[in-house]
Amino acid sequence: MKEQQTPKYMQLKQQILSWIVTAQFKPHDKLPSENEIGKQFEMSRQTVRQALGDLEQEGWLYRAQGKGTFVSDQSAPERKNSSQGMTIGMITTHISDYIFPTIVRGVESSLRAVGARLLLASTDNEKDKEKDSLESMLREPLTGLIIEPTKSAEGNPNFNYFLALDALKIPYIMLNERYSDVDAPCLRVDDELGGYRAAEHLIKLGHTRIAGLFKTDDFQGVHRMRGFLRAHREQGLTVPSDYLLRYSTEEKQNKPAEALFAMLQREQEQRPTAIICYNDELAVRMLDIVRQIGLAVPEDLSIVGFDDANLATATEVKLTTVAHPKTEMGADAVELLLGMVERTRRQTMDKVYDPQLVIRDSTRSPKN
Repeated sequence: MKEQQTPKYMQLKQQILSWIVTAQFKPHDKLPSENEIGKQFEMSRQTVRQALGDLEQEGWLYRAQGKGTFVSDQSAPERKNSSQGMTIGMITTHISDYIFPTIVRGVESSLRAVGARLLLASTDNEKDKEKDSLESMLREPLTGLIIEPTKSAEGNPNFNYFLALDALKIPYIMLNERYSDVDAPCLRVDDELGGYRAAEHLIKLGHTRIAGLFKTDDFQGVHRMRGFLRAHREQGLTVPSDYLLRYSTEEKQNKPAEALFAMLQREQEQRPTAIICYNDELAVRMLDIVRQIGLAVPEDLSIVGFDDANLATATEVKLTTVAHPKTEMGADAVELLLGMVERTRRQTMDKVYDPQLVIRDSTRSPKN
């Protein structure tokens, strides 16, 4: 009840909706009486009646004469299938940046082909915004939901919303990774194998001083780092602690650049001859650091990215990178989700994509 500019009945309406979508009140549960709600929130009975009336008109509640107000069954077919056909929600960390537009286009194209509607939301990789997005989606007549978890390696404070999806019998799948406490199908790249192949490629070229820059607040980065380390271990190589940078989303603008700048300021025999980056976006930014110091890629430093984003070939040095399926993943997500909708039951089958290394101009054998 903090937003004083919002009418009181709307504030109450949002609160009751929150009870419903987080399954604090399940289908056919009885709500507290108008008097009890009014007392709890210090609102008049008229305000309570207006909020409940709106929710009843929208199909969230129903009244039983002489018995009270109850929660409607939101999994009913008439709510999940509107006159416009199926409604599929999609929540990603970003929509218009990096590889995400291509994934979204894959989803959108496949949904358009079956006459389904797409609702898009972005979390900006923030847990609170993920909560808002989930709550907003749950207020819609969803047929299913596609979600990319936000900072998957840092836990799932929004677990109740996934319980609500289960309670409402709304099937959902995850992209790129899944929360460890959520049982949902996941479409993802084998990130550990991708990190392994990136490091293996450089080791085969003769590099023994390879730095790794990994964002580890999501499991993609954790697994890519694990593959990077496994490739070294299998070749009998060790990675000095100062050659391995772990950073968070909030640190991505400065911390990797500062770390690489410090590494490249060392004497030639002590600095890395190659680096592997969490993704292509970071790799392109690291190209600028190399230029600032007066070194060249790949003559002085080999660089490998990840995802084969459009910007991997947008610079004068074309990046060696690990491919991400993007459009294919979007189309596959729709196929899997619609299969779950038609079968009206949960599936636990994952799809794991084989990460192919795309070798371009940014890697070569070391000079020393």
